[in-house]
Amino acid sequence: MNTKTITRSLLFWIVVAIVLGICCSFFFPEWLARIFITFNGLFSNFLGFFVPVLIFALITPAIAGLGRGAGKWLGITAGIAYGSTVISGLIAWALSTALYPWLLGDQALVTDVEDVDAGGLSPFFEVEIPAPFEVMTALVLAFCLGLAMTAVKSETMYKVATDLEGAIMKVVTSFVIPLLPLFIFGIFLNLGMNENMGATMAAFGKVLLLSVIMTIVLLVIQYLIAGAVAGVNPLTALRNMLPAYFTALGTSSSAASIPVTLRSTLNNKVDENVAGFVVPLCATIHLSGSMMKIGLYAFAVIYMGGLDVSPGPSLGFILLLGIMMIAAPGVPGGAIMAATGLLASMLGFNDEMVALMIAAYIVVDSFGTAANVTGDGAIALVLNRFASGKIEGQKNDESKERDDATVA
Repeated sequence: MNTKTITRSLLFWIVVAIVLGICCSFFFPEWLARIFITFNGLFSNFLGFFVPVLIFALITPAIAGLGRGAGKWLGITAGIAYGSTVISGLIAWALSTALYPWLLGDQALVTDVEDVDAGGLSPFFEVEIPAPFEVMTALVLAFCLGLAMTAVKSETMYKVATDLEGAIMKVVTSFVIPLLPLFIFGIFLNLGMNENMGATMAAFGKVLLLSVIMTIVLLVIQYLIAGAVAGVNPLTALRNMLPAYFTALGTSSSAASIPVTLRSTLNNKVDENVAGFVVPLCATIHLSGSMMKIGLYAFAVIYMGGLDVSPGPSLGFILLLGIMMIAAPGVPGGAIMAATGLLASMLGFNDEMVALMIAAYIVVDSFGTAANVTGDGAIALVLNRFASGKIEGQKNDESKERDDATVA
């Protein structure tokens, strides 16, 4: 691959942004860093406004194109996503049971940690951009309208939905994706200049490292299974999803990563309309990476804190957490905030333990999110094996620009 092709790759610019953000954090003066933090605040608020519209615009025509089979494919996708999330939690449970006596030994629980976010830089100013509706509202509205359109069979409504999809994807390809590297640069710049990051890392270091490794192992397992089902090379498919992985690593948001996840999924030769249906849906319901991290953290706290938690509540915690996390889709750190109630009620965590969980989760939040969105591509491959060509839709700019996004 020649130099020009590499420099046009989104993955290249994302990696450059991450490296530069970390390096610049060592010598940037605070006033200069705050300029980028201000941009990040504005762009983040725009994404908060735009992502619900994006989800609505992508899922509505996809549901409408499914026709009478909409309920079946929706149920299958949701079942696979939930199953993947729960299996991830069970792996974390089994792994912690087997490894923690050796890995943690007699290590005591350290709950005197600082607020990680409090050590970051603040922007010069903020501009609130309220979303027209919440992410979950967008998801439910898209389902209702899409299903209604399959019954009404209105060509006018369907054309409006597909035209909206094309217009929104134009915003994605012309505005959102080009600015993502700058956004990711600012995030890693802020992380590098965060004064409170080290305290949490020291308190929970071994488990943090294990969680990062296991999110990667989880992806390998998912793509081995998806490759076997879809009849594709799992390593090639996983490589094509790297732009989505690194975007989520930088943004810590599944919803904000949807444009790149969709593009990467299309590079795996997934049907355009299958990808348009699966990717935004799974961005809100598939949370296997987050489950792996929270599970490993929770069972570490149980072990180090000497809590007596029987298998029943542990299993119930995993099953319910897979549902509860859907309540906070696409929000950085949203998964652990959704889990706080279960940690206290089912596992007996006190306030200090919950605070440690939140701090530890936020430190490497992006690795769980990256596993979530990259795993969405594996689910899309599985669905594509059975649903390809069965979902009608409109070709949009994303398919035209697919070749430009191909990654070495």
